[in-house]
Formats: sequence, C-alpha cells, structure tokens
Amino acid sequence: MNIDKLIANVKKKIKKNIEIENILIEDKTFLHKNHPTHENNKFHLKISIESNELKKLNKIESNKKIYKLLDEELKKHIHSLQILIN
Repeated sequence: MNIDKLIANVKKKIKKNIEIENILIEDKTFLHKNHPTHENNKFHLKISIESNELKKLNKIESNKKIYKLLDEELKKHIHSLQILIN
C-alpha cells in the first residue's frame, strides 16, 4: 500500500467512528529510515486530532480507541504511530 492510500484509509476510519472537528495525518517515515527495526513499506504516521469526544477520555483510553480502529493497518502497514489530541 502506498502512503497516500494509507493516509486516506486511516482518515476515513477515524472520521467514520469518532466525532472529530479536524484531523491532520503526516508521514514521518523519514524519522525511522536508519533504525535497525525499520521495514520497507511500513510507515510512521503522526495523527493530530481535534475531538471533543476524545478529549473527554483520558489519554490511554483515547489512544486505545484509535489503536483498535487501526488494528489491521498497524499489523500490515504502520511501523509507528504518534497521536496528538487537542
């Protein structure tokens, strides 16, 4: 899967399952290129979300909700995920 398709899929899943005001997903794969555990075709994503729904949860609960939604992508296409909730 290419990065553009992955970002579109992630954005679609989050928007479908969580009430959000705004979302920005960035490819930060370049930060992992020289790491020994880096795998080709696995990406590092930074997700910045504005969501009143997620702000009502504590950080662990909100992250768990996102990780559960993205389970398939995490197994197949995402090496690392950074989540910022505003």
